[in-house]
Amino acid sequence: MEKISGGELRPGIIVNFKNRLLVVVKTQHVKPGKGPAYMQAELKDIQSATKLNERFRTDESLERVRLDETEYQYLFEDGEHLTFMDQETYEQVTLSKDLIGDQVDFLTEGMVVSVSSYQGAPVGVTLPTTIIMEIAEADPVVKGQTATSSYKPAILTNGVRVMVPPHIGSGVRIVVNIADREYVERAKD
Repeated sequence: MEKISGGELRPGIIVNFKNRLLVVVKTQHVKPGKGPAYMQAELKDIQSATKLNERFRTDESLERVRLDETEYQYLFEDGEHLTFMDQETYEQVTLSKDLIGDQVDFLTEGMVVSVSSYQGAPVGVTLPTTIIMEIAEADPVVKGQTATSSYKPAILTNGVRVMVPPHIGSGVRIVVNIADREYVERAKD
């Protein structure tokens, strides 16, 4: 168990605070005119994804947590559960869809993901940053619209709606940022 002071908090660090695993999202060092300096931190609960703001004195001690990361391959879905296989041991684990959140829409058979665990219990699943998807339907190009930088709605084969440039049509494969659900570029096949 590693202890760090409130003044050492940085974005990306995971701490055990009030028996909850929290990742530091933002920090701001505050030195008020009166009283001691403190660290204002925005924290996000790893399991529930709820955010909270806390103040930590610079001399306050916190428990830093290190998560174990293991690569798994996604196999199949069974209702509210997803089955993954360890890339090295071929051991299978079944996890709740809640660990992935709304990114579950982009989970495809055979995809390699990173499963984070704390003391042997899975606490999160990280998908790749981008994925190549095909557009199922897109609005036709309106004449004269190509000169402007406006985007139009399109539906991917997984049912997710994204905004794409006017020249992109149905059947085109594009690169999508999974976290933002945004068009990145046309796929280079």
